[in-house]
Amino acid sequence: MNTPGNSISVIVPTLNEEKLLERMLLQFTPGLVARYGIDVVVSDGGSTDRTLSIAAERAHTVVRNGAGVKQTIAMGRNLGARSAKGAVFVFLNADTLIGDPEAFFATVASEVRVPGRAALTCRVEVYPGERRPVDRAFHGFYNWFFAAMNRVGMGMGRGECHIMTREVFEAVQGYADRIAAGEDYDMFRRLKHVGRVKFLENITVYESPRRYRRYGYLYVTVSWFVNFLAVFFLRRSILSEWKPIR
Repeated sequence: MNTPGNSISVIVPTLNEEKLLERMLLQFTPGLVARYGIDVVVSDGGSTDRTLSIAAERAHTVVRNGAGVKQTIAMGRNLGARSAKGAVFVFLNADTLIGDPEAFFATVASEVRVPGRAALTCRVEVYPGERRPVDRAFHGFYNWFFAAMNRVGMGMGRGECHIMTREVFEAVQGYADRIAAGEDYDMFRRLKHVGRVKFLENITVYESPRRYRRYGYLYVTVSWFVNFLAVFFLRRSILSEWKPIR
C-alpha cells in the first residue's frame, strides 16, 4: 500500500507532555507504520520533564530546541516539518488520539492528493471517557460549523489535526512563526488560496479536556474569537503565548 509518493510524516509539537505523550505515540503501531510509510516526528520546545525520553523511545525523530528560545506551536510544527521524511504531513497535538487509526490513514492516503485540494481536517471531540454534556454541545457545534465553512470554500480547521502534502506546506511557506495563538486559522486562510480544504466528517480525533476544565468554555471561546479577529485584521495574535495546561 505504501509508496514513496504517499509516505506520511506525523509531526507532533511538544512541551512538557510526559502525562499524555506516550499514549499518543503508542497509536502508531509497527503494522500501521509499515502499511502507510509513517515516520513520527516529535518537535520539542524545551521540555524539562520526561517528554524527551518518552519521545526518544517511541518516535522515529526527535527535534530538540537547541537554541533555547521560547517557541510558539507554529515554530515547533515548522521545525518538525524540516526533519520529516514523508510526502504528506499530518500535524497532531501531543494529546491527540485518533478514533480509528486504520481508517484515518487510509482516508488520508486516498483524499489528500485529489486535484484542487489543499488540505484535510476532521472532527474533534473530547476523550470519550471524560466527555460531559457540555463537551458534546460545544464540540458538536464547532464540528458542524467548521464542516459548513469548508463546504462553502472558507478553509477552517482546528489545531488538533491538519493534513497536507509537503508541496502544499512549502507553497504556503509553513506556519507563521510569530503567531502564538490563532496560527491554525492563519494557515487555513492561506491554504484556501492554493485549493479547497476538505472536512472529513467520518473521521474523528480526540483531545484532552484539560483546557476546558481549567478555564471553562466561555473563556476558551472568547480567546479563540479575539485571536481570530486579530489574525484576520492584523495578521498577528493578541495573546503573547497559548498557555500550556499540564
